[in-house]
Amino acid sequence: MGDAGEGLIDADGRIQERMEDLERERAAAKGKTVRNLAQIRALESLRLAKTDLERQLATSANERRKAQLVQAMAELDRRMAEVGKAAD
Repeated sequence: MGDAGEGLIDADGRIQERMEDLERERAAAKGKTVRNLAQIRALESLRLAKTDLERQLATSANERRKAQLVQAMAELDRRMAEVGKAAD
């Protein structure tokens, strides 16, 4: 019976240590700064738009349309850099 009791005490100690570790992790996560959600959303929107333009460019056969798409992607890159600088 003594061995079983020691096992329970050890298990309880490990559980308590894990709970303390989780609490420290939560406290550290709360201390981190979070970027502006509007900027995060703007960046994600720009990334999605660029992905769509890249898809269109890959399937387009018209040279004028391809040129427009390349210009649009360059503009998106510029805007993404601008939003990224504002986020830092």
